[in-house]
Amino acid sequence: MKLSFARLYGNVLANASVAGLTLTETSYAPSLKLPKHSHEQTYFCFVLEGGFTEVYGRRSRSCRPSTLVFHPAGETHSDFFHADSRCLNLQMNAAWLERVSRETKVLTSSADFCNGSLVRLAGRLFREFCNGDVFSRLIIEALALEILAEASRHSLKTAPHAAAAPRWLEQARELLHEQFCERLSQTEIAELVGVHPVHLAREFRRFHGCTIGEYLRRLRIEFACRQLSASDVSLSEIALTTGFFDQSHFTRTFKALIGTTPNQYRIASRLR
Repeated sequence: MKLSFARLYGNVLANASVAGLTLTETSYAPSLKLPKHSHEQTYFCFVLEGGFTEVYGRRSRSCRPSTLVFHPAGETHSDFFHADSRCLNLQMNAAWLERVSRETKVLTSSADFCNGSLVRLAGRLFREFCNGDVFSRLIIEALALEILAEASRHSLKTAPHAAAAPRWLEQARELLHEQFCERLSQTEIAELVGVHPVHLAREFRRFHGCTIGEYLRRLRIEFACRQLSASDVSLSEIALTTGFFDQSHFTRTFKALIGTTPNQYRIASRLR
């Protein structure tokens, strides 16, 4: 489903229009599942409270409070909300983006930010949105410009300069997806793809934005989410299958990434 400009899922709490921008504060009920959809317009989503897991393409991300997510127009994604949640959405129309792109490089691929200056800017944007005085329109547009420019700079700075990942790095990634529940060492992976472990670590972070260990952890938790939603397998068995030391270790890691316990996630995922 493609949502037209200014239309969003969730309960609209407040909105405002400034130049070519639309700001909307929305709330979402716990266990709400949003089907695959896309938006006609580019937008940022800033998580104010609660949180959700988002699936986009073959990847997923955990969006907790103070996470800022960038969605390019037309990107297909789906969402599952773990608790009562609120978000501030900043939509940008095509004409506004066209004007901005004449002066600066504009981000065109999905991205998320959970700390640093972008989160502080998004917090200021929400406070100004709530303030609504005579100066707010000017301040809101200036902050929107700053957020887009900073997000674009950050992504350009961290993006790899090569057109595509080398074949050996793709082989390493495929290996992780095939054997993510096994106890693989970085040295073993490097030997299997024929490169030095240090080179593997450096290039993997450059192309994927995280370490191999962090990538594996995310794969295991994503698998656990599927098991919790679709089966009655015990938590201890899921913990063992996914390579955690024990159920306690699994629960701590799951809550740190998803924002809720495995048992709470299982209950919420089965509510309709």
